[in-house]
Amino acid sequence: MVARFITFEGIDGAGKSTHIAALTAYLSDKGATVVGTREPGGTELAEALRELVLHRRMDGLTEALLVFAGRRDHLQRVIEPALAAGQTVLCDRFTDATFAYQGGGRGMDAGVLAALEQWVQQGRQPDLTLWFDLPPAQAAQRRAAAREADRFEQQDLAFFERVRAGYAQRAADAPARFARIDASRSVAEVAAQIQAVMVARQW
Repeated sequence: MVARFITFEGIDGAGKSTHIAALTAYLSDKGATVVGTREPGGTELAEALRELVLHRRMDGLTEALLVFAGRRDHLQRVIEPALAAGQTVLCDRFTDATFAYQGGGRGMDAGVLAALEQWVQQGRQPDLTLWFDLPPAQAAQRRAAAREADRFEQQDLAFFERVRAGYAQRAADAPARFARIDASRSVAEVAAQIQAVMVARQW
């Protein structure tokens, strides 16, 4: 199997976790060695930064700097070594989330985020991004039924509309990398959409 870097994106409540597990099983059955990870997080340092980002009050620039600091450690310690070893990395969120949440949601300048992206990633981008697109009102209903809200999940619908628009812009900027998944559908229907993406790419 060729080493691949696949990311899962979408607003909170879009249902990524279930399908990360399913895709892990699918790729493993095809002979891939799969490394599952997440952002913010993925290393001891990045997980500590995640706790700050999710639970401490701060502005958008501080959030972005902490997220990119964690991302740098994550790339160096987990993602790049796994890819170099021929493994497939499935990551729950990556830089598109920063452009969506800190850029779209918080209103941070995209040029600043793009500079940080280049400095930290040195050109590294996912081979495929599965964008779980879901209306914010529906996502809010799912979150309320599932768990206690963190600092981001407590934001209003207008914030999540901006986040969704941020994702849409990233998808428009990189259409070959993105695959939009209609996350409003049933679990089985979402799984079928992901399967179709894999088949189309002959993965």
